Amino acid sequence: MSLTDLRTGFRDDEQRSCVQSVIHDRLADDREQPECRYLMRLWWQLLMPYAEVSTDELSRNVSGPKLAAVEALLRAVRSSHAEIDAWIVATERDFPVAEDRGHAAARERAGEL
Repeated sequence: MSLTDLRTGFRDDEQRSCVQSVIHDRLADDREQPECRYLMRLWWQLLMPYAEVSTDELSRNVSGPKLAAVEALLRAVRSSHAEIDAWIVATERDFPVAEDRGHAAARERAGEL
């Protein structure tokens, strides 16, 4: 299934941006680099009319609970704006904020200089 239609499924830019924040802050954990890479491709896909990622790539590279959240997002985007709002609330409830270890390491290195 093509994901190139996702950018048109949001109520407005604010709703899309909220979804992107949830993906970035709660699903894309840099401790799992391959998974993080594909989740960030999904992040981009929400903006782009061309293919950044496919459902097959997501299903091969994203783990169980996060894959279920991604699949729920795809259904919500194709369903209704209210479903997207509900996805945001549920995903924020179910997934804690992932610590950005790369950013923290860079700050530590900068402090050591």
